[in-house]
Amino acid sequence: MSDEKEEPEVVEDAWSMKIPEFKPEDNPHSLLEESSFSTLFPQYREEYLKECWPLVEKILGANFIKAELDLMEGSMTVKTTRKTWDPYIIIKARDMIKLLSRSVPVEQAQKVLEDGIGSDIIKIGSMVQKKEKFLKRRQRLIGPAGCTVKSLELLTNCYLKVQGQTVAAVGPYKGLIQVRRVVEDTMKNIHPIYNIKSLMLKRELAKDPQLKSENWSRFLPKYTSKKVKTKNKKSKSKKKKEYTPFPPPQPERKIDKLLASGEYFLKEDQKRKIRNQELMKKREQAEIARQERRKEAFIPPTENVSSSQKPNTSSDVDMKALKEKVKKLKKKIKMPE
Repeated sequence: MSDEKEEPEVVEDAWSMKIPEFKPEDNPHSLLEESSFSTLFPQYREEYLKECWPLVEKILGANFIKAELDLMEGSMTVKTTRKTWDPYIIIKARDMIKLLSRSVPVEQAQKVLEDGIGSDIIKIGSMVQKKEKFLKRRQRLIGPAGCTVKSLELLTNCYLKVQGQTVAAVGPYKGLIQVRRVVEDTMKNIHPIYNIKSLMLKRELAKDPQLKSENWSRFLPKYTSKKVKTKNKKSKSKKKKEYTPFPPPQPERKIDKLLASGEYFLKEDQKRKIRNQELMKKREQAEIARQERRKEAFIPPTENVSSSQKPNTSSDVDMKALKEKVKKLKKKIKMPE
């Protein structure tokens, strides 16, 4: 026998590696301790879980996992049994009940129990602060009639469910990474069409054996932000008040003001008279102001007369020339006798 060690095979693409299947023969002694996980579910999922729970128990029972549904507490629990031989199946069962609580149907949630299939619950509620922006971006992720979600499902081979403040995804691990990137970019105000285009181009480029080893950046669409930067307005510097150890004076109450003016001790009739007098004064002042505003319309504006427009008041007139002009006019026009 040769003492030479077998060298491991070099794989160019890590995703193409096949993980060896874990069989009952690999763990004949089963598990030593019991493991359990539980998760809460919202009230609107209660009816659906009641109907499908026998099917859930049957699916998990095939992997020797015990499932319990507590309607009083609103929780689901999964536990290992003495016959459980796969140590990782309890983690898969935990992911399955988490997906069920996030409105994923049983038909899709049970796929998590398969090898090479995982799940990811992306929390999008805390990514955007304002509620209006959050609702718009979530709707952008769903698309009109759910077309954006459907296209992502086709490109990533994952099942997507957008519910409330989470996005649940079930599928292969490579697809889950792509889904998370698209969801996070969408919540950062990058339209999902850019990522969908790049995924479609990557799929087509991967088919070409000549371009497999080349850089694809020149083929992929580049996103440029169109946000216009606004100038930061300089905050007005407020003058700091001088520090005084004494508190500010207490404001006067209405009773204190009445006591100071002497109105507190007057009778109701006297108070009414004073109020009426004040009202009359205010009306008189308002009437005077109104009359003044009306008179302003009748005041003529001041005109600046220029020196060229001034009339000629000089008495120097040529009388001889004037008499000759008059004679000429008389000759032309025959005056009646």
